[in-house]
Amino acid sequence: MKYNKLANTDVDISAICLGSMTWGTQNTEAEAHQQIDFAAERGVNIIDTAEMYPTTPLSEATWGRTEEIIGSWIKKAGSNRNMLVATKVTGVGNQPYIHEGMPICPKKIRLALEGSLKRLQTDCIDLYQLHWPNRGSYHFRQFSTYDACGHNKSETIDHIREVLFCLQKFVDEGKIRYVGLSNESCWGVMQFLQTAKDNSLPRVVSVQNEYSLLCRLYDLDLAELSHHENVGLLAFSPLAAGLLSGKYADGNIPEGSRRTLINDLSGRLSERSEPALNAYLEIARKHNLPAAQLALAFCMERPFMVSTIIGATTMEQLEVNLGAAEVSLTDEIRKEIAAIYRKYPVPM
Repeated sequence: MKYNKLANTDVDISAICLGSMTWGTQNTEAEAHQQIDFAAERGVNIIDTAEMYPTTPLSEATWGRTEEIIGSWIKKAGSNRNMLVATKVTGVGNQPYIHEGMPICPKKIRLALEGSLKRLQTDCIDLYQLHWPNRGSYHFRQFSTYDACGHNKSETIDHIREVLFCLQKFVDEGKIRYVGLSNESCWGVMQFLQTAKDNSLPRVVSVQNEYSLLCRLYDLDLAELSHHENVGLLAFSPLAAGLLSGKYADGNIPEGSRRTLINDLSGRLSERSEPALNAYLEIARKHNLPAAQLALAFCMERPFMVSTIIGATTMEQLEVNLGAAEVSLTDEIRKEIAAIYRKYPVPM
């Protein structure tokens, strides 16, 4: 397993991060613990979760359950715990049953953090992330309705300052080690960095955005920020909700898969994405590589990547995904990927 330095820290995290959003719905507690143990044996040293998980499906009855499952593993592991934990405070929006749907603010952060610490059965969260900004986001295929011109700059910066002062308090109390963002824009990340610098507040060490062969928005501006400002990407959905594993090829819908719950995989599967998807799957077939390993290896070799978040509902899937850590892409494969990207730059 390769390890990367978390920006401006002495912490090394594995190039593969274990995702958890199926734990508590598609996966049982015992299955989740088995995944954690197996991933740890293969060198993975970080789990990513969120207070709103599981999301397959998302419901009032199950929110927080994933953190509880990880917490029971942490309790069982005791002093032998060898996993960092990253979690998130839910943003404002479509979960009114989580803290009454309030926007991210000091009150919400306190409620969310205390709840996460209790469910995770730990005294400190290694990486605490803001799940998405209060002002909205173009992620999750919301770019057609996203209106940055509707934002108030001074209100946004005041909010960022207020949030960072709040997070500083919890860092001082030893309840948070590092701070990260998720579903953010380049401008938004930069404002967090500048506000932290101006006020000696916690510096953002990572941003968790979607990234895959089919979703490469990060390449356009955030990659430049990552390079110059030393903020790494934690990529979620590197397999595009399973599309890039090839398991849905030829209209196949495996029993228990996410497509049985969300047929279009939250907008990822469409007439627009299928030609690009099929072209990438053909590269894997041509070079006799598991499609999932091709897609994950591509993500892991990106220069701005600090860790790539994988998810699995079966141990067989997990083993294949972890095997991507041993895959090195050839120049020929990189050229073929580049040709498809030129043809289908934004397929979903």
